Amino acid sequence: MNITNTFEHPSPVIEKFLRYIAVDTQSSETSGAHPSTEKQKDLGRMLKAELEAMHAENVVYDEEHNYVYAAIPATCETDEVVGFISHMDTSPETSGTDVRPQFVCDYDGSDIPLGPAVRGSGDASLVLSPKQFPELLEYKGKTLITTDGSTLLGADDKAGVAEIMAMAEVLLGDPSYKHGRIAIAFTPDEEIGEGTAFFDLDQFGADVAYTVDGGALGELEYETFNAAAATVTIKGVTVHPGEAKGKMVNAAAIAAEFHCALPADQVPEKTEGREGFFYLCEMQGETEAATLQYIIRDHDRGLFEEKKQLMRDLEARFNERYGAGVVTVTLKDQYYNMREKIDPDYLYLVDRAEAAMRELDITPRIQPIRGGTDGASLSFQGLPCPNLCAGGHNFHGRYEYVPVESMEKIVELLLRIATA
Repeated sequence: MNITNTFEHPSPVIEKFLRYIAVDTQSSETSGAHPSTEKQKDLGRMLKAELEAMHAENVVYDEEHNYVYAAIPATCETDEVVGFISHMDTSPETSGTDVRPQFVCDYDGSDIPLGPAVRGSGDASLVLSPKQFPELLEYKGKTLITTDGSTLLGADDKAGVAEIMAMAEVLLGDPSYKHGRIAIAFTPDEEIGEGTAFFDLDQFGADVAYTVDGGALGELEYETFNAAAATVTIKGVTVHPGEAKGKMVNAAAIAAEFHCALPADQVPEKTEGREGFFYLCEMQGETEAATLQYIIRDHDRGLFEEKKQLMRDLEARFNERYGAGVVTVTLKDQYYNMREKIDPDYLYLVDRAEAAMRELDITPRIQPIRGGTDGASLSFQGLPCPNLCAGGHNFHGRYEYVPVESMEKIVELLLRIATA
């Protein structure tokens, strides 16, 4: 196993990926702007320029909202226009500034030091280990791109962006491939649930589409969570603690009590498969005021509605206990399970992708997403949109990595689907 901070002679998709992750596109849940951060536009402009240089058709950059659209002209007649979509932003959870990837060549199954092995400094105890992430052992003998331990990598979803761009470069450069018109789009703010807020379906021009925003090679998904965000605001009353009896209302203590009133086993770290959860993302509080930020998830629409109702019931119960208006719960639906829109009328999209995988000796992994994609929202807007693998693992954090061979194979997969 050789760890280095340089990678000689990268394939086109890896060259693109390395260029894209160098651009900080972290989105923000609190800015209220669209896009949520101006720096996302740096990648949007870059992709526009590259598509124009490839001589893609109808390259349009929405400068205000940071959407990139383009098309690959048809080389034969088909019944539908197929689209491919990935998002440009990275998660607010971990910094995306100054991403410095490292390359693990001929991985041998051992622990991978993050950072110190390359630069001789940093936290020597920080390792990417198969003891914690056993799926690493599937990649013995492969080349992995990891973080240096200080930022996320950005494979979610710049791996997908690079794969779509590599596919486009091949098709635009070789008219011998037979395919119908192909639509391409890149979106901002997917990580904060706003990736399709200003998506122009008419400009995109596809009849059906795929997002390229999944994980390991072979993942194929058409079932997402139903999703909502919840903000719990608590108003307290500050009084000197020596004179507080019957007067003080401790918002921080009420916040802790509220959280403990939720089901303790319905949290991300204790659920899997189709099991839903309440995820406390952020908690701030003092005596006078406190705020809890949650996301609520469930694949089952009925159970999803029950989870939201529990939040409302707790609001009523706590206000009865502590006084009217002390606790306010604000709920906002983010997206719904796209299976409702794909099954049964558009399952042929899943079948098409599965067949393409088998033709390329990729083992399909058809499973529900424990998350969401732009495709979930787009499916409810009338654009059926299953999700394809992008190749990465451990998204949103400093243990993120992607195998080079997976990304190269996914480019082959996109070409096979596009020319089916």
